[in-house]
Amino acid sequence: MAVRPARPDDLPGFLALAAEVEHWFGPMVAEPGFHRAVRKCVDRGLATVAEGDGEGLLGGLLFGTDGTTPPRHHLHWLVVADRARGTGLGRALVEDALRRHVRAPAVVEVVTFGPDHPGAVTSGARVFYERLGFTPAEAAEPGPEGGSRQVYRRHLG
Repeated sequence: MAVRPARPDDLPGFLALAAEVEHWFGPMVAEPGFHRAVRKCVDRGLATVAEGDGEGLLGGLLFGTDGTTPPRHHLHWLVVADRARGTGLGRALVEDALRRHVRAPAVVEVVTFGPDHPGAVTSGARVFYERLGFTPAEAAEPGPEGGSRQVYRRHLG
């Protein structure tokens, strides 16, 4: 497995990953807004992918910052292919993004499933972020499918 900055020709791989999780996050594959978001992050050097030997993309991450002081960064989107979950790939993507884009002191946020969302347990997202040092914070706006969401936050330095 190799983690690297995403390239413009990775869009089909991002869409394949999105197709695996649309049941939790709502439509993405056919949404021009999602395509624009991926391209924008790729163009700004804020998209990261993981690929396996001849397996295509196994994971992808879209990152951002809002320019506040101290800096507040955002994990906008993180998906690991079903066949690669539990292998450390998600951790590798997040650690790569933090190493590449974050300088302490800083805050990193991610919005994930709320505690009552069916995907909270099935996906393992909440436990995943907690293991990376993120802590649950305030509730966020519901997702496009109507499910609950919650902000997770990690303070660095």
